[in-house]
Order: sequence, then structure tokens, then C-alpha cells
Amino acid sequence: MTQSPAPSARVLTAFGASEAPVPLPGGQGSAWRSGPLVLKPAASEPETVWRAGVLHHLPKAPDFRVARPVPAADGGWAAHGWEAWRLTGGSADPHRADDVIRAGEAFHAALSDLPRPRFLGVRDDPWSRADRLAWQETDEAPDFPLLKPLLAARRPVEAPAQIVHGDLLGNVLFEPGLPPAITDWPPYWRPAAWASAVVAVDALCWSAADAALLERWSHLPDWGQLLVRALIFRIATHESVDEAAESEYRPVVDLVLATG
Repeated sequence: MTQSPAPSARVLTAFGASEAPVPLPGGQGSAWRSGPLVLKPAASEPETVWRAGVLHHLPKAPDFRVARPVPAADGGWAAHGWEAWRLTGGSADPHRADDVIRAGEAFHAALSDLPRPRFLGVRDDPWSRADRLAWQETDEAPDFPLLKPLLAARRPVEAPAQIVHGDLLGNVLFEPGLPPAITDWPPYWRPAAWASAVVAVDALCWSAADAALLERWSHLPDWGQLLVRALIFRIATHESVDEAAESEYRPVVDLVLATG
């Protein structure tokens, strides 16, 4: 992943950042640290403002922490195309999928009364397009053989939608003595258990999780269908699926189709 350009001097000044920015690993290569702050490009200012407002007002909870936003000098949540957050202690551990799911469940319970934000209706990127495909809100599907049986396996889902975190596995940080921390939140309007299903398929595809992970969470509503849709979501974000990627996905596709 190529690192994005560093925040400019005026961005650092806007957020009161006094130390030279240092690139942070992971994600899309766009985050920079300056002392106690993390700075990232604000891809969508309406989304940045909405997310920061939600997390700024979210009460502390015993089961999870969140990265808190930092306002710019003018009081806004974005400045010169950037946003800022308090550095949150801990490290991601993709082998702790069950703990990630538990943290996500607690986080989503705290968000369950939020209305659907407007920006979700106009967001257009590979992830939002893949999400709409998974939920039959578009027919524009990549011509990937792996997708065809998954698309055919979709059935109605009864669980209600709410605002959720769509990429938890690598964005939940663990630190001894503290609750897990939820970071880098891409919001989606889907059933809460769908976010857990994304964690499960990510862990199976990329972190050598055991198939028993699916059984442990099978009590969640519409679990089989949510796994199908989570896997469509992941596969459809690719521009292409080469042999190496297909070898990672194929066993999980077979497992999810058997589960669903």
C-alpha cells in the first residue's frame, strides 16, 4: 500500500499538531501521527462531520472504547480536507475474531437508535458498490465465477438495519486492562449481525480462523444469509480475482454456502 502525502503545515496548525508527522501502518496508507493526534484525509466531509459528532457525544462504555475526534481551531471537525483523532492505545489482533465480534456487538447496541445518515445514499466507492450488490440494490456485478453461487444463494433477511461498522477485524485495538477500542469507522446501514459476519469471513479468509467460528455465532439472526452477503461484499470490492485470491476465497465460499 502506497502511503499518501503527509498533512501540510497548515493542516497541522489547524489541529494544533506540533510534531513532525510520521506515517502510520495499515489501513489505506493515509493516516499520519503527530504526537497524540492521528490525522487522515477526510474523503467525505459530511461523513467526517457526522462520524465525529456521533463519537464525540457517545458516552463511555464498559465493553468498548472509541477513538475520539479532535476539532480544528475554528471548531469544525474537518480542516483543509483533513480530520484528526486522539491516538488510541492498543494493537489489532486478527486472531481474536470472537473478541472483535463481542466488542462490535456492544458498540452497535450503543448506536441502535441513530437514524440513517443521508450521505450513505450518495457514497460511491468500491466498498459501497459491493455493499449494494450484496443487498440486491444494484445488478452491476463483476464477472467473477466465485460470486455467481453466492449471488444465487441470497434470500430475504428479516433482521432490522441500523448504523454499523463495516470493517471491524483490523480496527479493534486490544490493550491489557482496557476494553477493546473501536477505530477507523466506515459506517453502513445494515443489520448489526452483518458486521459480525464480515468479521467472521475476514478471519476465515485471511487469519486462518477455524470453521467453528461460524458455529459459535450461529445464534445471531439470519446468520447464514449475512455470511453470504458479507462474502459478496468482500469479493466484489476487487478489480479482479487472481488465482492466489481465489485460492483464499474458494474454501470460505464453499463453507458459507453450506452454512447458509
